[in-house]
Amino acid sequence: MVTMNGKTALITGANSGLGKALALALAHEGWRVGLVARNAERGAAAMAEIAAATGNQELHLFVADLVEQTEIHRLAAEVNAQFAQLHLLINNAATAYPTRQLSSDGIECALAVNHLAPFLLTHLLLERLKASAPARIVTVGTRMNTALEFNDLQWERRRYRQQQAYGQSKLGNLHFTFELARRLDGSGVTANCVFPGVFRSNLGGTDGAQGWFWTLVAAVLGWALPTPEQAALRVLFVATHPLVGGISGTYFGNRKPLRAPAQALDVRANRQLWRASEMLTGILPLAPGPLRQLRP
Repeated sequence: MVTMNGKTALITGANSGLGKALALALAHEGWRVGLVARNAERGAAAMAEIAAATGNQELHLFVADLVEQTEIHRLAAEVNAQFAQLHLLINNAATAYPTRQLSSDGIECALAVNHLAPFLLTHLLLERLKASAPARIVTVGTRMNTALEFNDLQWERRRYRQQQAYGQSKLGNLHFTFELARRLDGSGVTANCVFPGVFRSNLGGTDGAQGWFWTLVAAVLGWALPTPEQAALRVLFVATHPLVGGISGTYFGNRKPLRAPAQALDVRANRQLWRASEMLTGILPLAPGPLRQLRP
């Protein structure tokens, strides 16, 4: 039986791939782990597998479709009711859509899942994280040199392109992280973003955001691509290593900072997306921090 360490983590997209690898690793280390999955059956199967592998019985399944804001509100209420403390939130869930689709909230789905879901869920869990400080918020990002079209966040004017829509929605993770870090300064809660590298993933299915090139690479040289377990090491460093405990507002790669795309380093652009996200989610504004540049 694993020795519990008294810490609690919540991971979105935890029933497969990177999220499952993260849940397994934290369970091995004695964390109480909340696994967020869209599908109850797959989530339960992943949880049972992790419990059998680790002997950790402090695993909790939360089922929610993060494209829907009502589901995120329900998820947050369940987490707050079940977890008296929350020391780590890993915003990992992400997906891609081959065509433009709208959620029931009328929001383009890639933007809804990849950016607005972590934005909203984090806000709804902030008080629990602050009360549990020191605590960490880690958002899993990507590395695509792109920029958000603030005049067309939902692809209403442009022809929808899957990879660009995915990349721009994921760029929102950096804007969000940098601005969140400013607003949490002095709270005991840190916010960082991490690029886990390219690894074997089923993101978005066979036509997913990895695109035809990486699909071909995976098919021909699949053995050469890192596994989710290997990719998880980058995320775990940011999530748990003592060296990162006092660092906030940083974009990490493999255990060291990465240079973010130029637009994400623009403080005013960070705040512009933050205000747009407040409007799209209907949350109450969180007091802004100082208008200063954080580490890239």
